[in-house]
Order: sequence, then C-alpha cells, then structure tokens
Amino acid sequence: MMNVIPHSLFTDFDIDLFKAGNHYRLYEKLGAHIIEKDGVKGCYFAVWAPTAKSVSVIGDFNYWQKEEHPLFVRWDESGIWEGFIPNITHGTRYKYKIVSNNQDIQTEKADPFAFYSEKSPNTASIVWDASYKWKDTKWMETRKEINSLDKPFSVYEVHMGSWRRKLEDAGRSLNYLELAEELVSYVKEMHFTHVEFMPVMEFPYDPSWGYQITGYYAPTSRFGEPEELMVLIDKLHQAGIGVILDWVPSHFPDDAHGLGFFDGSHLYEHPDRKKGYHPDWKSLIFNYGRNEVRAFLISNAIFWLDKYHIDGLRVDAVASMLYLDYSREEGEWDPNIYGGRENLEAISFIKEMNEAVYANFEGIQTIAEESTSFSMVSKPVYLGGLGFGMKWMMGWMHDTLEYFKKGPVHRKHHQNDLTFSMTYAFSENFMLPLSHDEVVHGKSSIFGRMPGDEWQRFANLRLLYGYMYTHPGANLMFMGNEFAQSDEWNFQTSLDWHLLQYEGHKGIKTFIADLNRLYKEEPALHEKQFSNEGFEWINYGDADNSVLSYVRKGHYIENDLVVICNFTPVVREDYRIGIPRDGTLKQVFNSDEKKYYGSDVRNKEEISVEAIPYNGKDFSVAITLSPLAVIVFKII
Repeated sequence: MMNVIPHSLFTDFDIDLFKAGNHYRLYEKLGAHIIEKDGVKGCYFAVWAPTAKSVSVIGDFNYWQKEEHPLFVRWDESGIWEGFIPNITHGTRYKYKIVSNNQDIQTEKADPFAFYSEKSPNTASIVWDASYKWKDTKWMETRKEINSLDKPFSVYEVHMGSWRRKLEDAGRSLNYLELAEELVSYVKEMHFTHVEFMPVMEFPYDPSWGYQITGYYAPTSRFGEPEELMVLIDKLHQAGIGVILDWVPSHFPDDAHGLGFFDGSHLYEHPDRKKGYHPDWKSLIFNYGRNEVRAFLISNAIFWLDKYHIDGLRVDAVASMLYLDYSREEGEWDPNIYGGRENLEAISFIKEMNEAVYANFEGIQTIAEESTSFSMVSKPVYLGGLGFGMKWMMGWMHDTLEYFKKGPVHRKHHQNDLTFSMTYAFSENFMLPLSHDEVVHGKSSIFGRMPGDEWQRFANLRLLYGYMYTHPGANLMFMGNEFAQSDEWNFQTSLDWHLLQYEGHKGIKTFIADLNRLYKEEPALHEKQFSNEGFEWINYGDADNSVLSYVRKGHYIENDLVVICNFTPVVREDYRIGIPRDGTLKQVFNSDEKKYYGSDVRNKEEISVEAIPYNGKDFSVAITLSPLAVIVFKII
C-alpha cells in the first residue's frame, strides 16, 4: 500500500493571500501536481474543503477505496487538505472522497483544479503534467500592438463540436489537432482577425454547449488532450489570429461530482438560495463575497491567459451577475445594503478580476456579454467602470435584425431602428454580435430572416453584413453566418458546408472574406471605432428612400471613407450626397458586385466631387446607388 506523506506546496504567505482572496495563481498550489520528494516521484494533492470531516484520494491505484489514502488537514484553519502519494504518475484517474461533518454524508468529487478529466459521461479527474513547447513567440511579443482597441477585431465564433464533422467517420467532431489544420486554414482564408471558442472547459452535458462547467481548469477531453488544445492555439497565433475564450463565472451546474455542496456545505455557491440559485439555467451561483471563491475564479481567468496563451476572455451572462433581481419575481430577491438591486459583491469581483488580468498580461482584452444599460461596463475601474475592454452591443443586434426582417417597402417607417444605435454607440466600447444565440430556439438563421426572393435575400444579407462592418465598433460573427447557413444551428451536426456548391452561398463567403480584408486594411474602419471622432453622419434622415450615408474616420484625413447604404432594391441614379471636402471619390467596395452574386450595378471608378453644398457640407457628388447594397468610397 502507498502511504500518504505529509507535504505542502503552500507557504504561509500563500495561505494569507488565499484567505484574503488575493492569491491569483492557485492552480500552482491546489490540485494534483507531479513532484519528487526524497528522491521518489509521486503526486502532491491539495483540495479546499473546510467543513469536511475527512478527505481521501481515491482512484485506480487503490481500487477507489477511501480508507487507503487520507489527506492531512492543515493546522492554519485554511480548510486545505493535502499530502504526497508516492508513485502516482501522469494519466492516473482520481477523485476526492469527502466525508462531511453534516451527518457523515459521503461524496465523490472531481478535483476543482484538475488539469484534465475523463471523457463524458465519465467524471473522474486525471493527473496531468502538461508539457508543451510554444512556438508563438513572435505573436506574444507583438500582441500588445495587434490586440489593442484601435486595431481590427473581426471575430469568428466557433462551437468546436459542430463546426465541421467527419461524415466518413460516423459524423464525429474534429479533434483539436484536426481543427489546428482545417479551422486555422479556413479562418486565415476568410481574413478574420480572431477566433472565439464557445467554452472549452470540461462540462458534462452536451446540450449546454459548454456553458455548464464542472472542470474550470480542464479543457474538455471530447476533442483531445490539453497539449493538443495548445497546438490549436499555437497554430492560430502562428497564422496571426487571436484567440478568445468564452468564460463562465456566472453559474455552474449542480452535478454530483462538481462544485455544488462540495464539502457538505455551500462552499462555492452562495448559501442564500435567492443569491445562490439561477432559476433560468437551474444552476448554482458562485458566492462572490467569499474570498477563497473569488481567488478560485480570478486564478481561473489568469490560468487560461497564462498556460494557454489566450488573448481574451468573453465573459458570459454578465447581466445575471450584476443584478440581484435578474430573472426573479418580487419576493424572490432581497435588495442590497443600500436598498438597490445591484449585486455589490459580484460587481466588486468583476472589477477585481479585470484589474488582475490586465495587470498581469499585456495585450489581452476582456469582453462582456451584458444586455442592460448598466453604465461604464467597458470603462476602466479607476474611472468607476467595471474594467472590461469591450461590451456586446445587444441593442444594435436586436434593432438591426428587426429592421432587416421587414420588407423593403415597409422600411421607410422604421429608419429609427438603424439610426438609434448611434445615439449611444460611444457610451461603451461596443462589439457588434451576430452570435450563436441569434440562430437557435426558433429564431431561424440570419439568412433565414432575410425577406424577398432568393436574389433579394442574399443581397439583404450582404447589406446587413456591410452595414455591420462599417458601423462603429468591433464585429463578431457566428460560424455559418459567413456563407448564409440556411437552417438554425444544431450543436449535434456539422454546418451545411454543401451549400457552398451554390452561387449565392459561395458569393456570401467571398463577400465576407473581402469585407474582413477591407476592415483590416482601411484604418478608418478600426482606428477610432470606439470614438465619436471616428464617425460623422452625412444623411440619416432620408427615410423615404431608406438610405443612410456617413463618414468613417481614422487618425489621418486621407484615410476617411464615405459609406452609403441603400436598404431597398431600387437602383437610384444621380443620388446626391454631401462630401466633407473637395477631391475625387474612388470606390473601394460594393456589395452588389457580380462575384458576390450581386447585380453588378456600378459607378465609374472615380467620380469628381463638385462644389455644390448639400447635406450641410460644402461639397457634394451624384452617384448611382446599387440595389440593396452598401458602397464604400475613399476621398482622394
């Protein structure tokens, strides 16, 4: 029998930091770590379980018997149990057998800090000593410039399990290494700047899409080993593509092997059900006021940025964290100490998390999925904000999709659906999302919302995307949107790649690749994308013709772009718009080109600006508006 030998990786300073909630690299101490003690290799285990009566390590090595390897509780009232077990090796399966002081209830728990787990539906943790030699030095050294807020963010949102499947192999999902070849090549071809992965952390239930996490420190074993995920991220970096991970600190499932009721008490979840249970997702909510829980979560954010070279975290369901009454009826929530509805503990946690990650890593960004009017979400903490780098612009998404569902004949009555976003566009650093949430649950695909005959539906989709990319802000597009996926997204099947045999779908794909290139190459579309200095209306009031025109600006006036959107299928000859200065208009983009499946209505390559005042400008020009199209000119 292998004995458990007293041993610790914790210093007194570590314990003080842990108790205070300020230890941000707990993954270096808690969990399972292969070490050598007195010339013997083995594994050091450490787990936080302050109200447990006893904690044992069980696994294949002791036939899952709790009596064999009991851990020692620390003397300092930290609640940490620890010990060294000789001869435990890389790849060993294990769990913690916890006997609680509460009626001696016994549970078998996965390690909250496990670096790897069994493939679902199995739930054991796996001792894992990841070793990988990164090859992305150039990316990491230049990331600060590439990933700054005045650079392009064109994000391709991906669900790994359904992006592409091997039909010849029982329709299985691609693994990390296959994605490292096929996805990286595709994203580079499409000129997206970033990939955002829906949660890659271990989760038990496929229909949750990864948003019900049980293994916060373990990449899901569905697609391979931890080092293989590192290969995927490394390959993306080598191709010049940033990586954003969805991160879920808002809630977690109550699966028996998970964090819920971990040591027989409400350890990770808030003990008050009004604060500790989420009615929408039937899941548990972290206790943001508990120091050790805050340290667990902030350490987790740091972990992915540190060990996996992640460039950003998109934080899920922030609104549910900010408000005590989120999705609750009267009587189901209690106000804070000031009588308000804000969750002060969660707000404090969010600020601390953002300060910690930005202080520890250059060139990263955090992005909030936040759907309310909570102020200063993407403003620095030192100015009173929450400290995120960006926030999803949910209002723009809702209003724009509602507008595009309407037939062109009705659009003149709804011009405000398009112009309203500009009244608040610079109150936050907004990312415009057409995400997975917009193509499920009976909403139809984005393409499926477009009205009209076949040609008009494709034209409307190109117009929507062109308007999106020329609107101030960064951009996010869910996989399949970029080639006009017809059906709603189904996490159990592959995207409908066969559609690319058809001219319309192929045209959309070509269009998105060119639109991404335009966004990256034209400074006016990204240098001031979060500043009102980067946008100027030409005419927002031509509702009768359903036309919008505006100027996008960069740091230098010679890079300014003039954008005109025609939201009807009517070709408009000699349509006059004001121009801010004299010169010549050169068309740099038109969504109606033949290669995009458009009608190829064109202007001359260059059009002279006239000294005729119009739209409040000293100069103007008469152009031809292509049908259901966005046209972009540069003043030269």
